[in-house]
Amino acid sequence: MFTSRSIGSVSSPYKATSEIPKGLGAKHEVEGVLKILPEFEAGLADIEGFSHLFVLWEFDRSEGFALVGTPPSDNRPHGVFATRSPRRPNPIGLTVVELLRREGVNLHVRGVDMLDGTPILDIKPYLSSVPADKLRRGWLAEAEARQKQ
Repeated sequence: MFTSRSIGSVSSPYKATSEIPKGLGAKHEVEGVLKILPEFEAGLADIEGFSHLFVLWEFDRSEGFALVGTPPSDNRPHGVFATRSPRRPNPIGLTVVELLRREGVNLHVRGVDMLDGTPILDIKPYLSSVPADKLRRGWLAEAEARQKQ
């Protein structure tokens, strides 16, 4: 096991989880800032060349976990590893954001779905070699189809 270490925090307009869009059709278009600690600034070299980033972060206000739960986007229960639930054995979140610009240790991004002050664990450039026609959306595609009916 390893002990995680925050590399910074998120500046977000969301102060409560109830403010974050959830469920089918939720849009994550809000802008925020990934505020990286000064001792990690060298690690941001060349990040400006990427349009999108994976942000790994901690659900620092989530307590406990449940292996099965009913997400807001469906009325059926699913395993926690098939959802984006904050109630996980390891409270780690993953978000893809669009990098708008870098100002020193501050990364201005679009697509924030984290609470203000959320600890950032890591950032990686978004790279995917999976063609869109090969991606499957599992139970979420089924829930979306039911909603359209």
